[in-house]
Amino acid sequence: MILQIETATTSCSVALANRGQVLAFKEVDQRNIHAEVITVYIDQILAQSNVTYAQLDAIAVSCGPGSYTGLRIGVSTAKGLCFALDKPLIAVDTLAAMARGLVANNETEGDVLLCPMIDARRMEVYTAILNQAGDVIQPTAAEIIDANSFADILSENKVLFFGDGADKCKDVLGDNPNAQFLPNFANSAKHLTSIALEKFNHADFVDVAYFEPYYLKDFIAGKKAGA
Repeated sequence: MILQIETATTSCSVALANRGQVLAFKEVDQRNIHAEVITVYIDQILAQSNVTYAQLDAIAVSCGPGSYTGLRIGVSTAKGLCFALDKPLIAVDTLAAMARGLVANNETEGDVLLCPMIDARRMEVYTAILNQAGDVIQPTAAEIIDANSFADILSENKVLFFGDGADKCKDVLGDNPNAQFLPNFANSAKHLTSIALEKFNHADFVDVAYFEPYYLKDFIAGKKAGA
């Protein structure tokens, strides 16, 4: 029984899975609401499933890359639950979970590569390229997208771009016949399910005391007006 938390983007999502089957989930795609609703959502899905906190076997959290604030909220919530309940913590790479969720829920061409994208600043995205088996073709990086981005891979492969960073890249990359775009893809805690179960079965846990999210880039605070 694994509680799953996804807060790496504007989506605040929690799910409860038992042996790889999602029992309940609750989510909202809205900026700056994560801290307000996440614990409420967790209480609600547990109550809906007639599961107590003590019955949980582990907590899984989407660990980045992604929003600095969102990741802090999700990981802090997961760590707090693990400390209080004495449960193990599972860290799931956000981009890998996005790719796994897409394959599980959509029909894709057999030879297309997957490029999950998380919105960063301006024309920058956090991204990686994976095949549909989950093997990494191009590792996670912060990329500033221009007309030459992914040129080598796109010259020989069809690539499906998706996630909240993909829409702003369509005008730049969309003329390439090998570039495909999936609209309206939202991150979800449901996407963590299969990876979280695999890690649980292999006792692939992280140290609750010392684990930190994968921010990828240092946090840059915005200046307040008049500062």
